[in-house]
Amino acid sequence: MDVHIKQLSGGWDDGYALDKHMSSSTFLGHNEQGHPQFDNKRTEVGEAVYQLKYRSGWTHSAALAQAVATHIIPRFPAIGLIVPMPASQARTRQPVDEVANDLGKLTGLPVFGNIIVKAPSTSGATLKNLATREEKDAELAGRLSINDAIQATGNWNALLLDDLFDSGASMHAATNVLRSYSKISGIYVAALTWK
Repeated sequence: MDVHIKQLSGGWDDGYALDKHMSSSTFLGHNEQGHPQFDNKRTEVGEAVYQLKYRSGWTHSAALAQAVATHIIPRFPAIGLIVPMPASQARTRQPVDEVANDLGKLTGLPVFGNIIVKAPSTSGATLKNLATREEKDAELAGRLSINDAIQATGNWNALLLDDLFDSGASMHAATNVLRSYSKISGIYVAALTWK
């Protein structure tokens, strides 16, 4: 898989994304219902993420996990466990969980999809519809908490995995709550794409 790694700055110890989501997007006009139409060109990683999230392209999960294992994980100190970001919307199968589980199989690392608990929104807002980082931070405030799901004693470096890095609000909120968990040492982030 062709990647163009980008370092992600934030409250975590280090982080990277595999590639930009879109290589270009051209406005085509409005359809009969008045909705804007675009000719979107995605990177190879972006197309795999799109197929995985919106077209049930579950076969893309393994290739995305392999790309993270090959291009991102070697940049970090020893990772002890993988934590997928909690989902923004309910689905029968969660794309980030699928990639995390495939990554766990490739690396032999345990995956803890239940460490970060995300409470429902009280405002009904979705992050992708909020315009500013401040609005996104406010929407996430107090909604993430820790579930002490690690039975072993000790602490480990965590790989926090997400599909799309935009403003960084979700990653920052998740990083902050993971910092409160005594069983987590360093926090390293991997995003499949950036906006």
